[in-house]
Amino acid sequence: MISILEILVNTFVTLIGVGAIVVLVLYVIDRTQTAHAIRRNYPVVGRFRYLFEHLGEFFRQYFFAMDREEMPFNRAERNWVYRASKKEVENTLAFGSTRDLRPVGTVIFVNTPYPTLDEDAIEITPLSIGPYVPNPHTARYAFNISGMSYGAISRPAVLALSRGARKANIWMNTGEGGLSPHHLDGGCDIVFQIGTAKYGIRGDGGSMSEEKLADLAKIQQVKMFELKLSQGAKPGKGGILPGAKVTEEIAGIRGIPVGQDSISPNRHLEVKSADDLIDFINRIRDITEKPTGFKSVVGNFESIEEICLAIERRGIESAPDFMTIDSADGGTGAAPMSLMDYMGIPLRESLPRVMDILRKYGLNKRIRVVASGKLTNPSQLAWALCAGADYVATARGFMFALGCIQAMQCNKNTCPTGITTHDKKLQRGLHVTDKAERVYQYAIGIRKEVGVIAHSCGVREPRELRRRHCRIVQSNGQSIPLNELFPEPDDI
Repeated sequence: MISILEILVNTFVTLIGVGAIVVLVLYVIDRTQTAHAIRRNYPVVGRFRYLFEHLGEFFRQYFFAMDREEMPFNRAERNWVYRASKKEVENTLAFGSTRDLRPVGTVIFVNTPYPTLDEDAIEITPLSIGPYVPNPHTARYAFNISGMSYGAISRPAVLALSRGARKANIWMNTGEGGLSPHHLDGGCDIVFQIGTAKYGIRGDGGSMSEEKLADLAKIQQVKMFELKLSQGAKPGKGGILPGAKVTEEIAGIRGIPVGQDSISPNRHLEVKSADDLIDFINRIRDITEKPTGFKSVVGNFESIEEICLAIERRGIESAPDFMTIDSADGGTGAAPMSLMDYMGIPLRESLPRVMDILRKYGLNKRIRVVASGKLTNPSQLAWALCAGADYVATARGFMFALGCIQAMQCNKNTCPTGITTHDKKLQRGLHVTDKAERVYQYAIGIRKEVGVIAHSCGVREPRELRRRHCRIVQSNGQSIPLNELFPEPDDI
């Protein structure tokens, strides 16, 4: 009778033998292949390079990178969102700031010796959008959810965002992937984004169906329409949704084949000039009878001037009701590195310059401006308000609130937190009720701390922040007020 020890020994010897054969086969393959120099020169061992390179993406942020080092968001920025989104976690720090105040471009706010007392503070002023439409929208708060398409993000992620947004009384942008039942589930205000592929309102040949648009506008939750010209991840290129993420439900919502890459055109066929843009916006607004604007990464400021001149010729009623300015460093979507790294103007320059152009033509009160792109923390929101924005919208901030760990898997179907994957096993980690509460807590947490910054600057509420309340560090190590870089009139 064979003993257990003999069985274990035989098994071990068999495994060693199989392992040796596998190594030998891999050695021959690596030595004879010509595509990879490392594997050819260092057979078998060279394969570990790819493993370590892959694992490095996950381990660098935990073991090697300092709190303020990582890109696109460092650990300190992510941790603020994590803490703000968890009611039971204290969001204060001790022993001093780890933020280096010396780099060029660093933002510093100007505190006053006589800060606003709590009893003198007021709630942020609501603003009305769309004064010339039958159904204008009054957005209560300045901080809202930017465009994330259903398809790019998962069903439980959309549900959690929708429910959290409703509780926080903020809007949620659909992104270009169309309106799903999950967007409507929570009862929040919806901004419907019209991408270049017209998903959700797609007619014959990819044109816009006026009938579908009119039906969509009848939904009470849909408050505004945003025509997307470009986005921060890839200015000049349309949306990219890999075929692995195009499920039957998503294909039905978008009106495209199941399992095939969803590639949007790089621009709207209807829009090739400023006049075309105004025409198309007015066409959408006439059909929907709701506020309509556009979203774009600014590439040159002459294009903004051309829009203003077109409005001047036609009359102020023809103007877009709002303009979303995305930053060149924004966006989570799949994109060519050449566009993500090098194309477009960052928000720190484009936002104040656009506000100056709108003010020059008397349009800064007519066109509400939404700032978007890497604005996830109170200081960034406060800076945008100082620069002139009426609203701020973020996608990645709310992704962090949902539990995103910046695994950089957004363009695949392998997101470990269930946010950007349609793998049911991975989606299990995203508990809708719990994450909806975190979305809500994050929204009110950032709202509260922007108020703290405003009161420290001596104003009653965040909309009273001006460029003089913000300073920018220069190359000589000294800071200057934002209004010296971008002068503002005395009457704003």
